[in-house]
Amino acid sequence: MIINCVAYEQGRRLRDIQPHEIGEHMARPNCFVWVALHDPDAAEMAEFQALFDLHELAVEDALRGGQRPKLEEYDEALFVIMHMISMREDQLESGQVAVFAGPGYVLSVRLHPGRGFAAVRQRCEHEPRHLKQGPAFVLYALLDAIVDRYFPVVEALEAELESIEDRIFVKGTARQSLERLYQLKRQTMQLKHAAMPLAEAVSHLFGGRVPALCRKTREYFRDVYDHLHRIESAVDSIREMIITAIQVNLSMVAIDEGEVHKRLAAWAAIFAVATILAGIWGMNFAHMPELDWRYGYPLALLMMGLACGGLYRRFRRTGWL
Repeated sequence: MIINCVAYEQGRRLRDIQPHEIGEHMARPNCFVWVALHDPDAAEMAEFQALFDLHELAVEDALRGGQRPKLEEYDEALFVIMHMISMREDQLESGQVAVFAGPGYVLSVRLHPGRGFAAVRQRCEHEPRHLKQGPAFVLYALLDAIVDRYFPVVEALEAELESIEDRIFVKGTARQSLERLYQLKRQTMQLKHAAMPLAEAVSHLFGGRVPALCRKTREYFRDVYDHLHRIESAVDSIREMIITAIQVNLSMVAIDEGEVHKRLAAWAAIFAVATILAGIWGMNFAHMPELDWRYGYPLALLMMGLACGGLYRRFRRTGWL
């Protein structure tokens, strides 16, 4: 589905255009076209593939979700895949954005639900001095918007980790905390898999052999790379704290299990004494003086009670009960 198809000249918006008008505007000097698609079908992509002369492999990747973030060059054109990550109700939602940028055009393809880029377009249109730099600045603005959306996710993960850490030493919560920590670890790795390859891709837009399309905007891409580096550092820190928290929780589970084992052992020892005494007097020997004694039965019960009570008191003092 086409969200927007707009022509720009000298950094200023001309008007919304139809796909069949794209070639006319691309042929004009200092003019480019910015097209935004959302979940397009193969027929729509084939139309724009012909208009912009897109490589078939890049078009295939743009239509198929789950691609790794990357940057590819096709002659003078660039193809970038990015992941959109957002937090909703303690769950991470992800989508894919593919951007084709070349002389005279920018085509963004958004797959799966997620926030659009209307604010990015408004920002660019309010900065005609920068938008005058053409498709490279639009590519930077899209990259910057997606990366900036990673920061609230990092903050949410840090807040969740702090919440779990506050309950680590609360009795009876270790197993529940472990489940939350493993879920948090999966979310952290999902964010890392989105940010780390993208940082590697962005590094090629300002250092070394910079593509011709981005030579005048390399400092902007360096700023995006710095943001991604901060996100990577924060994610690595969260991951290390999660590993430490998991180890602490496992220790707490072991301690809780040890307490249970001690209680069971203490009660087993108490009942073992009573069982031994009852077993002795339950033997069927013919000559057992206590069997014919009038006070033998109450004395046996008294001895069992004293023995069990003494053990119970001893275990209570040592903290086993």
